[in-house]
Amino acid sequence: MATEKIPGWIERLLLPRLNTIEGELKSINTRIDSLDSKIDSLRNETKTEIQGLRKEIESSRTEIISKFEGLNYRFEAINIRLDSIEKRIPVIEELTALKIKIADIEKRMAAA
Repeated sequence: MATEKIPGWIERLLLPRLNTIEGELKSINTRIDSLDSKIDSLRNETKTEIQGLRKEIESSRTEIISKFEGLNYRFEAINIRLDSIEKRIPVIEELTALKIKIADIEKRMAAA
């Protein structure tokens, strides 16, 4: 008879504690599921933000490259103009020398 009383006594003592632990475990599982959902949501938001930033960076990069290409064309045009001016300088110097010679000849003729 003593053996029949022990299981009932253990059941009365442990069953409420086991039910409490089971409820706490269910609550913990629910919280874990909620956290998993929040983590997934944050992961998706982060991916979206990163994709947006990548697009902005690529757009800015393309814009900067385009501006540098425009500057490069302008520098090439300036170089062409400078080359043209450099080619004209000797001609201008020669014309100036000729004008001086003509003025000198005119002075001599006027004096003679």
